[in-house]
Amino acid sequence: MPSLIRTARWTGGAYLALAVLGGLGFLLVRPLATESPGYAQLGIAFELGVVITQSLAAVGFFALFREDRPVAAFAVAVFGMGNALAVLGSAALLTAALAVSLDPSSATGTNAAPLLRVVADAFWTVGAVFFGLWLVPMGWFAVSTRRMPRILGWILVAGGVGYALNAVLSAALPGTADAVADLIVIPATVGELWMVGYLLIIGIRPVRTSTRARVAHAVAG
Repeated sequence: MPSLIRTARWTGGAYLALAVLGGLGFLLVRPLATESPGYAQLGIAFELGVVITQSLAAVGFFALFREDRPVAAFAVAVFGMGNALAVLGSAALLTAALAVSLDPSSATGTNAAPLLRVVADAFWTVGAVFFGLWLVPMGWFAVSTRRMPRILGWILVAGGVGYALNAVLSAALPGTADAVADLIVIPATVGELWMVGYLLIIGIRPVRTSTRARVAHAVAG
């Protein structure tokens, strides 16, 4: 149990770093990236930080969940890595945009850089599907094992569905997404902040005897 508490704490730390880097990079630095190369470089650094912390958090949740719910552990890891790869694609495109915009010998650089940034934005838009999906098995783990508050689990499941739906609307019907985006992502925001705090402060509850017996019976059967 103490080892799981340590795993929960460093997973929560990675998740907190992911939230901070993602918020600062996407909401504050990214809109300023076209104003100067310095902001563009900072934005790329933040995005690579998101890739690193997302990957660490995905591995942490796998280690935390695998004993009780191996399917949920695998799903969280896969969806988390999917989101990390989407952000990695965005960072690669922003790196290319910065390179061509700084190359005085490139006659097409001025036109290519904005297009590359648009495609980078699209990676964030469609990649948000994975960020929504990874909340669903995370929430299912809390609900089914009760090693975390069940209400937290239900909020995460609802938030994951809402986040994925928002990604679909933003990509396919961008004109209609703005009206509902702020509402359908609220459960995800609440659930993620709660999960980060729970991992850092509480960690994970001891397994219940009845839960352990049900898991052993399911494996034996």
